Amino acid sequence: QVQLVESGGGLVQPGGSLRLSCAASGNIFSINAMGWYRQAPGKERELVATITSGGLTNYGDSVKGRFTIFRDNAKNTVYLQMNSAKPEDTAVYYCNAHVQRSRYDGGMYYWGKGTLVTVSS
Repeated sequence: QVQLVESGGGLVQPGGSLRLSCAASGNIFSINAMGWYRQAPGKERELVATITSGGLTNYGDSVKGRFTIFRDNAKNTVYLQMNSAKPEDTAVYYCNAHVQRSRYDGGMYYWGKGTLVTVSS
C-alpha cells in the first residue's frame, strides 16, 4: 500500500513561517502530481498548492506570493513553505499525491491524515 505522512504542523505567530513536509512510502513505482489542501473549521477543503513531477506549480489565490511548494523526488517528499502566515491560514493541512504502484498501474490519489496549523498570537 501507499502511505502519506505529514509533519511540521504547529503553532505559528501571524507573520511567521512554517514548513510542512509530506513523505510518501510503500508500493511506489512513480509519483506524478503532489499537493497540499487545507480545511478550516466549518469550511470546505480547498486547494493550497500542487506541483507536477516536472516542477510545474499551481497555487490557490489566497496563498499566492506567500507559500511555496517544492518537492524532492528522490525522497518522495513534498514540502510547503509557509511565509507571512495569517490567522486565516489556520486549518488542517492535507497532503495529496497521485501514485502509480507499478508500470502498468494507471495510478490513483492518496491522502495523508493531515497536520494542524494554527496561526495565532
